[in-house]
Amino acid sequence: MNLGIETEILEFKKSTGELKEAMYSICAILNKHQHGELYFGVKPDGTLVGQIVTEESLREVSQKIGNFIEPKIYPEINKVVIDGKECIHVKFEGNHVPYFAYGVARIRVADEDLQMSPEEITDLLLKSGREGNRWENLISNKLVDDVDEELLKRYTRQAHEAGRIAIGYTDKKTVLNQLELTEGNSLLNAGKALFSDDLIQDIQMAIFATNERLTFNDIQRYHGPVLKLVDMAEAYIKSNIHWRAEFTGSLQRTEIPEIPMDAIREALLNSFCHKDYSVGQSNEVAIYKDRIEIYNPGTFPEGFEPQDFINRPERPIRRNPKIARILYYSKDIESFGTGLKRIADACNTAGIRYEFKKLKSGFVVCFYRSEEKADKKPIKADKKPIKAERKEIIIKYLLENGSITNKEARELLRLADSTTKRMLKQMVDEKILVIEGERKSRKYLLKRQ
Repeated sequence: MNLGIETEILEFKKSTGELKEAMYSICAILNKHQHGELYFGVKPDGTLVGQIVTEESLREVSQKIGNFIEPKIYPEINKVVIDGKECIHVKFEGNHVPYFAYGVARIRVADEDLQMSPEEITDLLLKSGREGNRWENLISNKLVDDVDEELLKRYTRQAHEAGRIAIGYTDKKTVLNQLELTEGNSLLNAGKALFSDDLIQDIQMAIFATNERLTFNDIQRYHGPVLKLVDMAEAYIKSNIHWRAEFTGSLQRTEIPEIPMDAIREALLNSFCHKDYSVGQSNEVAIYKDRIEIYNPGTFPEGFEPQDFINRPERPIRRNPKIARILYYSKDIESFGTGLKRIADACNTAGIRYEFKKLKSGFVVCFYRSEEKADKKPIKADKKPIKAERKEIIIKYLLENGSITNKEARELLRLADSTTKRMLKQMVDEKILVIEGERKSRKYLLKRQ
């Protein structure tokens, strides 16, 4: 028996082995027509093949839809028997466009599910006429219980000390609700991005052997809460750039980075603040011989140039205003719409050449490196026993646990006590870590700018 051809509101899948592709089809049909049907057990040409249907397979389809399509939909999922063959029939509808499957928005064109461009998503939002349809305002697949409580406590304390919020930490649900990051017991996407772990929040960091994007000496990829990723990327750059030593009148040694770390951190925060989370691409840090590039998959506002926000007081244009507001509360960003000017000012003061690059796929902040020799070479190139890989292990541990003692670091790295102490001291000198407590109670924490 043949069920006919696929249409813009009808999709066939041979089996539930194509569940991920089915999620894309449901998302695409919803974005185009707000309703549709899908059958498992039917070939794309309409040929009925059937499949074994159990309670477990029905539940698996339901869970995939519930976990990976945003905003939530509540489809009808049933076992049907057609011409003696068992199939799964999914009937779905939803008006809260745009819909995302695995963090990506698609749209139906004939029988294809095409990925939407950032401009198309924006246009769909405008046509829907609903501010609530922004990605960051949609209900996510994460719950309040998924929030990193230590990170939320640290954030609340920082925002309170900055004088930008009056609330103190009580419990996760209360604080997140006061920050307007929840809907019932579910996190909005903004809350998920900032305070929970999810594959859609990720960063790729690499050191390239030359000035070209060809051979790399090191590559790392991490996912997690945005605030942790910013700290991790900042520490990675700190460990792999040149530093020089300056001595004050009191002979106190001061380490000066080749690129202002204030500008680096501002660029990292901007890259996550203005990221287009709907396209499913990674943020990137690329360290070349002659430059450092920080990329985010979020196109620059149409009709504007970066200089418009440096030379003239243009009004801020925020892709993710809720995320920007949360970062403003904690003083991670000083004020709205000033990020590019702050980067430019820091680089001009330090005599560093910089460039803002508008790409079709996103936006790049580029810092050009000095050709002069530094007093301290990148740690990756250092042949001493204290290796950057060990530091990255410490940084990852701190991002997950908040603090580390000398004993914990020694056991984690399986090093001698003297080697561990030397490494931790070097990380403090490089302003990667700070010390809390004295002697036996001493702990090390990541330094927040």
